[in-house]
Amino acid sequence: MHASFRTSWFVGAAQMRRDVLAGIVVALALIPEAIGFSIIAGVDPSVGLYASVAIAIIISLLGGRPAMISAATAAVAVVVTPLVRDHGVAYLFAATILMGLIQIAAGLLRLDLLMQFVSRSVITGFVNALAILIFMAQLPQLTGVTWHSYAMVAAGLAIIYLLPRLTRAVPSALVAILLLAVVSIALGLPVRTVGDMGRLPDGLPSFALPAVPLTLETLRIILPYSLTMAAVGLLESMLTAQIVDDMTDTDSDKRRECLGQGGANIAAALLGGMGGCAMIGQSVINVTSGGRTRLSTFVAGAFLLFLLVALGPVVGRIPMPALVAVMIMVSIGTFSWNSIPNLRRHPPTSSVVMLVTVAVVVVTRDLAQGVLAGVLLSAIFFAGKVQRMFTVERREEGEAVRYRVGGEIFFASVTRFTRAFLPEEGRPVTIDVSAAHFWDISGVGALDKIVARLRRDGSAVEVIGYNQASADLVDRFALHDKTGVELGAVPH
Repeated sequence: MHASFRTSWFVGAAQMRRDVLAGIVVALALIPEAIGFSIIAGVDPSVGLYASVAIAIIISLLGGRPAMISAATAAVAVVVTPLVRDHGVAYLFAATILMGLIQIAAGLLRLDLLMQFVSRSVITGFVNALAILIFMAQLPQLTGVTWHSYAMVAAGLAIIYLLPRLTRAVPSALVAILLLAVVSIALGLPVRTVGDMGRLPDGLPSFALPAVPLTLETLRIILPYSLTMAAVGLLESMLTAQIVDDMTDTDSDKRRECLGQGGANIAAALLGGMGGCAMIGQSVINVTSGGRTRLSTFVAGAFLLFLLVALGPVVGRIPMPALVAVMIMVSIGTFSWNSIPNLRRHPPTSSVVMLVTVAVVVVTRDLAQGVLAGVLLSAIFFAGKVQRMFTVERREEGEAVRYRVGGEIFFASVTRFTRAFLPEEGRPVTIDVSAAHFWDISGVGALDKIVARLRRDGSAVEVIGYNQASADLVDRFALHDKTGVELGAVPH
């Protein structure tokens, strides 16, 4: 067995035990989430549950981020609601297959490299917004309930946070779920249960192709949904992978993750499931419970299937307050608490980007819109910063004038660049650009404009000192050398 493959699955008996127990906790936490997302999408609970089983198992084999959990998600469910309402669940399965193909194409085209343009402030905002949304998603389970539910949530949180002080042999979240389930069932407490969320399937998923006509009309219907699902799924998966990278101080293969997400979604659709992607909440549960390898992700999917097939009636009696306590723990652990004091320590632009990302995600409940807003705002602030990263020094040398230019000249800095040159009333002008770099045709065009303006005033203009890259750009696109102005030699 290849060494890297082996270590991504098995790292000693102690870690195997932690991975198995972490996967069990995740499987239990996946059930109400998958049922809830099925309700959002307007499909039977089995569609979300089977999707979670298939995606978790397949991504454990094909994904690029060990210990990250992928399953049916709200981000994808929200997108497909109109498709299911207008055309039926068969078109959902077809759209999910196309979603997977698009994600595989994205991996082959290395679109994962676009993550390099997502700033740390955007990632922090994304994390904080998800923590808030996870907490807000628990509020319906805390309204219109008896005092027993609040007592069980409090007891669950106490077990989760206090048990690790005594022992870490078993994940405290698993102990909380099992202990509260025993108490609830034994005493017959009047609390909501998993079974109240929706009917659990009682059999294995079956393989089937979507019952849709293979026509251009079908493609016209599903393509817009598939593109959106693929984009949202990859965005959330790439950001979650980065977060798990930071939590575990390890690296991941983002390109492989794109390919794996595509393969997992195709498998889910062929087994009667909806589309999905990485889940930050369940990934945090997995990592904080000790999961570190692919085994934990595989166990999450496999144990979920076992629960549905063999223990459906028992699982249906698990009290929701126990799972609410776990998700509240996840929201608390996910939120980047040091980002609050950092609002005063970090540059104002970084803080604004983080806050805008949080606000847009929470208001719209759309992760893609929030991240897009943060990335665009980061780009605007970056361009504003870089446009000032140049200098123009004017020095008189007898009857002549020398301008020394330094820094970056590109489309965002050309206005300030052109304004830095004064009318010289016929005096000879030398423009020394040996400390500058021209990035694009906008910068070259600005230099053209300056030279032309000075020549109209009767000045003899010489531009010297291009570096090689700038000289190549000027040779191809500049006009001022065609007016008799000598280009400066490239310094060695």
